[in-house]
Amino acid sequence: MINFLFLPLSFLVGLVLGFFYFGGLWLTVRKLPTVQNPVLLTLLSFVGRISLIVIGLGLITASTQNLAPLHLLACLVPFFWIRNRLIQRLQPR
Repeated sequence: MINFLFLPLSFLVGLVLGFFYFGGLWLTVRKLPTVQNPVLLTLLSFVGRISLIVIGLGLITASTQNLAPLHLLACLVPFFWIRNRLIQRLQPR
């Protein structure tokens, strides 16, 4: 029963991870034309964003071993919802 109390926390972690991942991607793409070495920026941004996601999802699944798939789903739904919201908000009109 105590693991169900972590569902809202998993949802919140998914929101934060989605915002950092896709917001960081957007910032990286906007910065690419102005940097001297765009390949290095792209690689460092990718490694940093992926590391954050792996650590966040790993913590969610490790802390809720019995209900890990449910908590992972509760984390991934807002993660991709943030993606869709940022696409709607940031696309040129």
